[in-house]
Amino acid sequence: MSFVHLHVHTEYSLLDGACKIKNLVKAAKELSQPAIAITDHGCMYGVIDFYKAAKKEGIKPIIGVMYGVIDFYRAAKKHGIKPIIGCEVYVAPRKYTDKVAELDRENRHMVLLCENNVGYQNLIKLVSMAWIDGFYGKPRVDEELLEKYHKGIIALSACLAGEIPKALMRGNYELAKEKALKYKRIFGENNFFLELQDHGIIEQKRINSDIIKLSKECDIPLVVTNDCHYIKREDKDLHKILLCIQTNHTIEDENSFEFPTDEFYLKSEAEMRELFPNMPEAYENTVKIAERCNVEFEFGKTKLPRFDVPDGKDHIEYFREECYKGLHRRYGENPSQSLIDRLEYELSVIIKMGYVDYYLIVNDYVSYAKKNGIPVGMGRGSGAGSLAAYCIGITGIDPIKYNLLFERFLNPERVSMPDFDVDFCKDRRQEVIDYVIRKYGSDHVAQIVAFGTMAARGAIRDVGRALAMSYAEVDSVAKLVPYDLKMTIEKALTISDELTQRYNNEPAVHRLIDMAMRLEGTPRHATTHAAGVVITDKPVSEYVPLSRNDEAIVTQFTMTTLDELGLLKMDFLGLRNLTVLDDTEKMIRKKEPLFSIKNIPDDDKKVFEMLSKGDTEGVFQFESSGMRNVLTQLKPETIEDLIAVISLYRPGPMDSIPKYIENCHNPVKVTYKHELLKPILEVTYGCIVYQEQVMQIFRSLAGYSLGRADIVRRAMSKKKADVMEHERKIFIEGLLREDGSIEVEGCIRRGIPRNIAEEIFAEMESFASYAFNKAHAACYAMISYQTAYLKCHYPCEYNAALLSSVLDNSGKVAVYIDDCMKHNIRVLPPHINESDIGFTVCGKNIRFGLMAIKNIGKGFITNIINERRNGEYTSFYDFCSRVYSKDMNKRAVESLIKCGALDKLGANRRQMLYSLDGLIDSLARDHRDNVAGQLDLFGMGDDNEEPAYQLKSIDEFDENERLKLEKEVVGIYLSGHPVAEYENASKALNTDLINNILEGSAYYNDGKRVRVIAFINEVRTKIIKNGSTMAFVTIEDKFGSIEMLVFPKTLMEYSTLIRDGKAILAECTVSIKEDEETKLLCNRGYPAPKTDAEITQFKAMYSSSKKKAEQPEVKVQNNRSNSDKSGLYLRFKNQECNEFIRAKQVLNIFDGSTPVYFYFEDNKKLLRVPRNMWVDINDVMIRELKRRIGDKNVALK
Repeated sequence: MSFVHLHVHTEYSLLDGACKIKNLVKAAKELSQPAIAITDHGCMYGVIDFYKAAKKEGIKPIIGVMYGVIDFYRAAKKHGIKPIIGCEVYVAPRKYTDKVAELDRENRHMVLLCENNVGYQNLIKLVSMAWIDGFYGKPRVDEELLEKYHKGIIALSACLAGEIPKALMRGNYELAKEKALKYKRIFGENNFFLELQDHGIIEQKRINSDIIKLSKECDIPLVVTNDCHYIKREDKDLHKILLCIQTNHTIEDENSFEFPTDEFYLKSEAEMRELFPNMPEAYENTVKIAERCNVEFEFGKTKLPRFDVPDGKDHIEYFREECYKGLHRRYGENPSQSLIDRLEYELSVIIKMGYVDYYLIVNDYVSYAKKNGIPVGMGRGSGAGSLAAYCIGITGIDPIKYNLLFERFLNPERVSMPDFDVDFCKDRRQEVIDYVIRKYGSDHVAQIVAFGTMAARGAIRDVGRALAMSYAEVDSVAKLVPYDLKMTIEKALTISDELTQRYNNEPAVHRLIDMAMRLEGTPRHATTHAAGVVITDKPVSEYVPLSRNDEAIVTQFTMTTLDELGLLKMDFLGLRNLTVLDDTEKMIRKKEPLFSIKNIPDDDKKVFEMLSKGDTEGVFQFESSGMRNVLTQLKPETIEDLIAVISLYRPGPMDSIPKYIENCHNPVKVTYKHELLKPILEVTYGCIVYQEQVMQIFRSLAGYSLGRADIVRRAMSKKKADVMEHERKIFIEGLLREDGSIEVEGCIRRGIPRNIAEEIFAEMESFASYAFNKAHAACYAMISYQTAYLKCHYPCEYNAALLSSVLDNSGKVAVYIDDCMKHNIRVLPPHINESDIGFTVCGKNIRFGLMAIKNIGKGFITNIINERRNGEYTSFYDFCSRVYSKDMNKRAVESLIKCGALDKLGANRRQMLYSLDGLIDSLARDHRDNVAGQLDLFGMGDDNEEPAYQLKSIDEFDENERLKLEKEVVGIYLSGHPVAEYENASKALNTDLINNILEGSAYYNDGKRVRVIAFINEVRTKIIKNGSTMAFVTIEDKFGSIEMLVFPKTLMEYSTLIRDGKAILAECTVSIKEDEETKLLCNRGYPAPKTDAEITQFKAMYSSSKKKAEQPEVKVQNNRSNSDKSGLYLRFKNQECNEFIRAKQVLNIFDGSTPVYFYFEDNKKLLRVPRNMWVDINDVMIRELKRRIGDKNVALK
């Protein structure tokens, strides 16, 4: 006897199925079930993973719905279980394209299982059409589609939501019989089954006898299913939480949706046979169906679209010709033999591995972009290591000059497809995608699905809402989970003492955490991958199911799955800096027509001097304060130095920064464990920095092929202990083939002592997981250098382009304008006769762009500029009358007035605003009369006649009002700033900048104490429950704006200070909540000091009020004590421990103004370190310190 579950919903029945695939197939194996189906609602997301997992467990996977198809397939295979691929589809009551609310809202369920690969092809076709054309509340098919694509499919009548059960529940037996016979005809004899289910639901018990009767009368076989939505009976509460999250209800809501019983779990065969003991054939049919279902997926075989070569040439010959043309173009007519040998080697590998068309396809759309003036990046990732790619034009950086390895990208031992990810101008990226769609056909190109999953904090918040817990309580628990990309709740419990304590001592928190851990990682929603596109030779829907996310047609399989299936996936990425470079180049060419960024020298001393000073605002990759610190210490002199900095400035390789800097300035200190390392590590002063260096060490010291070396490097990066132990021996002693010949020489055969070889291997092993891809770093370092060159030599043009690139970010605009001022470049206010769409060069200054003004569309701006070519605007009336019929609207003109763009037209801002309505009415009358042919636009007068409309004579706004209007429509102040006169005080008192607080760095965490000098823009008061009043205050400094909450007690104490238009020095606490904007909580307020005397007086007052108490220990979690000892706290066992030494290495890199405190556990002492060891706080440094000495031992206060 045996039984197979044929109706199962995994986590890819989004927020409905609670069966995680890996747990599901394990449970099926434990129940000794030979196969299992996946039948998610309307999709096939997880099929492949399910397939593999089932196979591994020895269970046959049966496939239905598509979202989880690949995950399901993979999991099934992994567990040796036969995976059955299927889908519970929604059947429309009429045609699947009909979408009338009164007639088409209801749909009926039906389970479809793939009998073979023909059935799989038909199922993905059905599911794709349901999403693309049939979506109406749900993705729907209809009977006509089922008949058209029925081959290879076994259908089941589904649950109570199926068409036949619905008819029986309504008492319409004849309709049920009619539909049963119809589906029998559609799918064929023994391909349509009636489902028997018993979940203890009255309606099921009532209609089951009718289903059995139908089976006999219509000769349609029965099958017993259980509609599994969770794995174990006790998971019902988990499933209810999931449904509450989906429907935005809580478990306490009277109308919250839940399944009526706890029987919807993966039951054993014995439990299932108890339901219908007199229907043995219905159980046997489950096994028969499983035996019939045999779908296999082909992994690893590349399925590239065909590239049409010009003039019908042979693909390989054409590719070779293009590569050699590029070789001569790049390296001259007589390239060296070594270059020819390298290219021939690459060509042989590319041809042998079948990637010629891959190169040609990528080169085709890159060439299209270049020919159409769309900026393209140097390349990114390991593809830049290919000489063939450089020659043909895909990449733009010389792999020979920078010693980049082709094998890091492609080698005969590599199993997975290589990736050419390409950066395009962010504004024109879509043009390239549109070209690809036109070339290969819209049905051959699709974007790629991605999933938003419940991460650690998110799972806690979702579950907390569903459990009807208070926001404050849930928020306090969620914030105890440390910020980390790979953080899990389980890991957080080992790191956070407070979280563990609350978990152990508070029942509500214990329940919350347990439930959140069970749901953690569950897909929450489907979205579209930001850059991924798949291109296929046949229509995409012949390979994978499709769905629709908003307007985008996307695959139902993720990027990783598509790669496994051998489909060509591309990343079309948008990079803002390419747009900046291109815009700068165009501006420079107005005065230097022959200028080209491609021709700039790569060793310009002034550029490297600028970088060495840390003058890097607006320089790609080098803007952060941490990067500036490294650059000022290193004082880079070459592109190689920039490549190294980009590679080292990350958690992990940061170990090598002090050594790299020291050796750079003192070459005599560079040492090598063996002389063979010198040619590999000389460029990085004896430090292992790049993945390519790891590969070269394997080749030069042990005789590995670069292909094999790359495989070992990958194993190292993934920390595969068993593989590494095996390779350690080979690296040292070598490897013999079965015939006794040498496959790998090993270090000892090459004369390297065993102890040295072991040391080198250990160093590579510890570093390989952090080593960076040099090819990628080199591409980005070149863009960094180009942006630095333009900033250095063409500062006006570069900053104009830079400002135009951040029009939607007023904070960045303010920062860049401030940087311009530091370099004696004025950013002139908008001017209706001089401003362009974006920021432009105006002499030695920059003119503000009109596109940066709110409420003004690009079309209207273009019309303003075009009309301006007929002559400058001479008055407010002249301007309005000339643009009146050119998309002018009142709101746009108001914005131009408020920002000062019309100031030079003979009227003040107040005059123009107050006269605008009357002027527009007058123009409207003139326009109507003009149309009627009665008189011309100016009233039939002569050229000297006064305008028909006279502006009212009104005094101008005061300065504060003008500044407010500017801020309203531009986001920043233009003609001044309310806090400008307090700038010296900000510097002297080292106050915090609002823009830095809002950026969300590790330093400004929730609970951080800060001081700001800011201008009060708005005060809104509110009476709270106890009758007292609190205030919501909008404050801002030169670089940002933030809301400050002032609670009743504080408001009473400082009410005279908290007024509109006042400048205030506020001591606050940072408040960060995940689903809200960052806020400040005001603790104290003072009049903002302005003069030197006021600053001195404040310093004295503040110093005397500081508390003297020492902090006895470091607390990592949100420390909201009243101590004013803000800074970075580090905890160590003693001064001799290794962690202490490693931490100091990091601190030496990040010189800054934040105090550092050491707490030593052996003597219970807290020490503030000398001023020369204070640091600049940034995320990279904090992550590196936590990695070195542990999360618990690093705290910011």
